[in-house]
Amino acid sequence: MQIEPTSLPGVLLLTPRRFGDSRGFFSESWNRRTLMQSGVDLPEFVQDNHSMSAKAGTVRGLHFQSPPHAQGKLVRCGRGSLFDVAVDIRIGSPTYGQWTGAELSFENGKQLWIPAGFLHGFATLTDDTEICYKCTDHYAPECDGAVRWDSAGIDWPLPAGVIPLLSDKDAAAQSLADFKSPFVMEPA
Repeated sequence: MQIEPTSLPGVLLLTPRRFGDSRGFFSESWNRRTLMQSGVDLPEFVQDNHSMSAKAGTVRGLHFQSPPHAQGKLVRCGRGSLFDVAVDIRIGSPTYGQWTGAELSFENGKQLWIPAGFLHGFATLTDDTEICYKCTDHYAPECDGAVRWDSAGIDWPLPAGVIPLLSDKDAAAQSLADFKSPFVMEPA
């Protein structure tokens, strides 16, 4: 597995190996032992999520789940292509408010590890895009929150003239400037 750090400490881009032949390919998308042998010890995953967005230009996020049910997420694209982002919202972090993003697609097989303490969101780049992600805590509606997708300075790679398709919840979310983060950076 190829493991690449991003501009935000703790957020990693993981690319599992694919073994292909004339029939297609096989890939281990998650293997704790492989990651630990590379020095990456991720928390235990307790829930897998899978969503589909019918139209390119769908934006979901920026979402978080606050303590005591904060979630880390390992995100991959099952079909199509998306631009996936993480925004640091840990009070005291030298990278607070900064973002990183990566194109995840069925073709490239890349995954983004987003620890608790980061906002998560994505924009679909193709129609009928599926996103699959593992979570480190169960969904807790009382801890669910959102920050406006366009308030964190993210350079979304949306085609010119495309108006993002948002849920009502995401359209009404607070701006990053008005957000009071429940996350504090842990001492090193």
